[in-house]
Amino acid sequence: MKATDFEFRYRALLIGLIFCAGFWLYAADHVALVQVLVQSSLRPPALRPALAAKLILGVAALLVAIGAMVRTWGAAYLKSSVVLDSKLHTDALVADGPYRYVRHPLYSASIVATFGIALLTSRVGFAFIVIAMTLLYVRMAGREEAELERSQGQTFREFCRRVPKLLPSMWPRVPSTGAEPKWGQAFRGEMFMWGFAGAIALFAATLNLKLLWWMVTLAFLIFWALQFIHNRRKKQTSAAA
Repeated sequence: MKATDFEFRYRALLIGLIFCAGFWLYAADHVALVQVLVQSSLRPPALRPALAAKLILGVAALLVAIGAMVRTWGAAYLKSSVVLDSKLHTDALVADGPYRYVRHPLYSASIVATFGIALLTSRVGFAFIVIAMTLLYVRMAGREEAELERSQGQTFREFCRRVPKLLPSMWPRVPSTGAEPKWGQAFRGEMFMWGFAGAIALFAATLNLKLLWWMVTLAFLIFWALQFIHNRRKKQTSAAA
């Protein structure tokens, strides 16, 4: 199971469309998942509705923050262009940082974050987003692995034998290569995910829906700005060459 060229090149667009469709499904299912979870929590031992909602949204924010943290850790061992680029990079095998525990830490972390973001949708929207996003990440991981096996051969096959694909190991499966993480580029590349985590955390604290959407909009603007800067620099580099 692997993604097509179109899926990989336009993955950012597809991810955005999946989340938009998931939230749009409120039109078909008017019941928010948080509302269902709050009602369940009101049974003994009882919680106040507002407190229950804040706790559930706090869990959502925590899941997104965990995803952002692991993605940042993984991005620290990659070039920022690899994270933002629409092209597939298979010229080198990264086997340090979180890659010692799982072959695709960015996708694993994104699946965790997806559960957090999807908690803001309806019941149908949650199921749609989680299934569609997980399937997309599995397909993209399959595409990367096919290309890595073609370019790296036995080295990658041995890496696959030792390191799990998407479910992380509890301990490192390969020795460290001594690579130095680049945290500055990693945090810049993952500002979008951190922005989402911050937006949901602020929503959990205030239950102010308007503030949530302002923060989400800001996170998208940051992401698009990073994409624009990356593409512009790439064109300038190509022109200079």
